Amino acid sequence: MWLHALDILYWWVHVLVISFNLLGWIWIKTRKLHLISVGLTLGSWLILGIWYGLGYCFLTDWHWQVKRQLGQMNLPNSFITFLLNDQLGFQLSPSIVDLWTGILFSVVVLISLYLNRGIIVNTLKK
Repeated sequence: MWLHALDILYWWVHVLVISFNLLGWIWIKTRKLHLISVGLTLGSWLILGIWYGLGYCFLTDWHWQVKRQLGQMNLPNSFITFLLNDQLGFQLSPSIVDLWTGILFSVVVLISLYLNRGIIVNTLKK
């Protein structure tokens, strides 16, 4: 029973993180937190990706461990692919999902860096 609750919790955390990474730059009060969030995401994808493979997400890894314990197999590498194809009924290739994820994430990171440039410059000066 607790595995089902954990599966639901991970699903919601995933959706909230993805949504915040896409939209958190919009509101002035969340811009600094947004920069931290996309930085952590980028760190997981690139730095942890050195050991686990490019695009590695520790949250997806933990989520998939729970899903496997619940008997779900053949899970895609990406939660976004899972969300779009298995949850929303699209049939997109994982490579297309990864490409668009990378494009949209890159745009969002650039927006966040631009909007937080004052914070970044002040931090670098210290």
